[in-house]
Amino acid sequence: MTTFNRADSRPTVLVTRRFPDGSTRPLHDAGLDVEQWAAEEPMSRDTLLAKVAGVHGLLASITERVDQELLDAAPALRVVAEYGVGYDNIDVEACTRRGVVVCNTPGVLAETTADLTWSLILTVGRRIGEAIDHVKDGQWQGWNPNVLLGQDVHHRTLGIVGLGAIGWQVARRALGFDMRVLYYSAHRHPELEAQAPVSFVDLEALLRESDFVTLHAAFTPATRHMLSTAQFKLMKKTAYLINVARGGLIDQRAVYEACRDSEIAGAALDVTDPEPMPRDDPLLTLPNVIVVPHIGSATVATRIRMGTLASDNIVAVLKGATPPTAVNLDRL
Repeated sequence: MTTFNRADSRPTVLVTRRFPDGSTRPLHDAGLDVEQWAAEEPMSRDTLLAKVAGVHGLLASITERVDQELLDAAPALRVVAEYGVGYDNIDVEACTRRGVVVCNTPGVLAETTADLTWSLILTVGRRIGEAIDHVKDGQWQGWNPNVLLGQDVHHRTLGIVGLGAIGWQVARRALGFDMRVLYYSAHRHPELEAQAPVSFVDLEALLRESDFVTLHAAFTPATRHMLSTAQFKLMKKTAYLINVARGGLIDQRAVYEACRDSEIAGAALDVTDPEPMPRDDPLLTLPNVIVVPHIGSATVATRIRMGTLASDNIVAVLKGATPPTAVNLDRL
């Protein structure tokens, strides 16, 4: 791993987005030469490729694709720090071959994203979005025992697909609602089962038995469209789907058809494929579907923690220390 001493010119870091104030303070405190994109919208691909020439560190977000083309344009690059947990926008193998350290920000956003997950569970289950529109559209004519009947959340079954840090925090919150908690994951977690009454099942059983199915799995080629028409047909007609992980985990056309045809009761999506979702996407026409714009970690404190951890990772690598949360350090 390349390091820099006092005789070297200051290493340079490109920060690709305008993050909340304070997010990148460690970069400045370490005396690095920092260039930060100032606009709200992401930079174009051509601009990004031009700006990475000569940089040693890159603080990137999901909107930037870090692939062989970018690595070829950045021969001095030593570390890529993702502003987030998921790093499917980064070709980790290509970075590893080039000796570039890849880092992400696990842990610091788990609780906040779990909070958003629960906001969506309650909102879609109790039909809050429809209720808001009901009032705004002037349909509220007084109390009616048959209007906007939703589903109970308490004492129901929650199915968690992917029991990582976020999935675990979702599970912990479910216990306060006296829910039965099932999970399906790439690996069983007996250490978590020892801490709380969560049960490992296969995906088919989870889909058949759950009243709410929430996705927290990593997005990989193997998990792309892991839920499509066949899987939705396994779910209860009264069940809801929640996705705060990656849009590509589900077949959105199949979600539309399942919600339109009442194969499932509805869906709440924080992530879509593509992002942003086109305004004419048919999912947006369905009253039993909620779509929010990828805000799982969107609190001021959490976004600053994410930027701080990403910055700490860059500083550590460029100073020759071990970064706190590297993805591929064991393969370099």
